[in-house]
Amino acid sequence: EILNDKKTQQIEKIKNTIINIVHHQEDPDRIGRLSEILPELVGQSYSSLSSLFSDVEGITIEKYFILQKIEKAKELIVYEEKNINEIAYLLNYSSSQHLSRQFKNVTGMSPSEFKRTTNSGRKALCDI
Repeated sequence: EILNDKKTQQIEKIKNTIINIVHHQEDPDRIGRLSEILPELVGQSYSSLSSLFSDVEGITIEKYFILQKIEKAKELIVYEEKNINEIAYLLNYSSSQHLSRQFKNVTGMSPSEFKRTTNSGRKALCDI
């Protein structure tokens, strides 16, 4: 699909940048500096990117970022390679409790409840 609309192109660039920050790197510090990194990579101020994203998508960049972080947490929980403390660190949460609280707010269940479910409930990254 060719993206003709400039706004759509910007939104896709923002989404792809956030996906790359959360899912395709191992530096927790980069995850914690979204408001610095996103303007560098996309080439616009954070406030203009944030306004555009909210207008077009109906959610804030921060909410989208949280949704991506929770999807990454789900992936790590399902693969059982890391414990909740390690996952919290990798995703730049201040504590495992903070991750657990945000995880429950987004999914309706705790990470341990999620781990016990047979259906992981994961979404494709493009469906978020």
